[in-house]
Amino acid sequence: MAPSSGAAVEVAGLVKVFGGGVRAVDGIDLVVPTGGVYGVLGPNGAGKTTCVRILATLLRPDGGRVRVFGRDVVEDAEGVRARVALTGQYASLDDDLTGSENLVLLGKLLGYGARGARQRAAALLEGFGLGEAGGRQVKGYSGGMRRRLDIAASLVSRPDLLFLDEPTTGLDPRSRNHVWEMVRAVVAQGTTVLLTTQYLDEADRLASRVAVIDRGRVIAEGTKAELKASVGAGSVHVRLEDAGCRERAAGVLDACLSGVTQRDDDPVALTVRLGGGGAAAAEQASRALAELARAGIGVESFSLGQPSLDEVFLALTDDGSGAGRVAGKVGV
Repeated sequence: MAPSSGAAVEVAGLVKVFGGGVRAVDGIDLVVPTGGVYGVLGPNGAGKTTCVRILATLLRPDGGRVRVFGRDVVEDAEGVRARVALTGQYASLDDDLTGSENLVLLGKLLGYGARGARQRAAALLEGFGLGEAGGRQVKGYSGGMRRRLDIAASLVSRPDLLFLDEPTTGLDPRSRNHVWEMVRAVVAQGTTVLLTTQYLDEADRLASRVAVIDRGRVIAEGTKAELKASVGAGSVHVRLEDAGCRERAAGVLDACLSGVTQRDDDPVALTVRLGGGGAAAAEQASRALAELARAGIGVESFSLGQPSLDEVFLALTDDGSGAGRVAGKVGV
């Protein structure tokens, strides 16, 4: 496998087998370009963390080839480690040390002098909004603060590639937004980020390209626009005036749009994914609205929108449970 120009990561036929013959990674192919955020999306147990641990040289692959900035993760593991950092699913911090002490210690371990380590720690704490908390013990930090400090710790060495393995799991919405801001700031400074997540909105907000992994395989890969286009031009979203009419409205939409109408959590809301594009999608939506009016079903609001990554994921895996079909790659 010859290195590709501009690729941060190149993976070909990657396989990892654990005890009992469990193939956690089953022939993954990926090319991650330098710059920006590359999202790896999938449910729990899909193989995301195993793949990242191999890329970060923490696990040895059982098959395939992996290069990071042209360096083989097996043959030149030290060369790979010099250019990458990993923030795992759990904070790797010393609770009894202060935030500043954690970063200074890491700086010294990475070869900084005492003064350089203090300067680097201070700059990271300030940049991550933890300047005032730097003198406090980590045991007193909130979950969001600990996560920001953990990411800061990964940046002490100024890596070219940062692996973020489900960085916002368990965080409240405000803390998640803070972490997202930090990720964007890291990318703006020139670091490539490979982000694994099971949150579709996280991948939608941060990643420029996304690979969907299910049962240890890549089932789709491309830009967000390409992935969304692969499952249809868009979706019709309907809010009814009367929840009692929902089943009748669903029947009208099923017949009119030749699709399967989704009953949303909102008792007056329905969604239908469309198969056509452009003017054809608008015509389908207009016809559906006319049919609902003809059936005497009151509509409070009606819109035509692009499919979300949630709809993409459900379409690719059939039911989103990890037991779906394997789809072809998109936009490769």
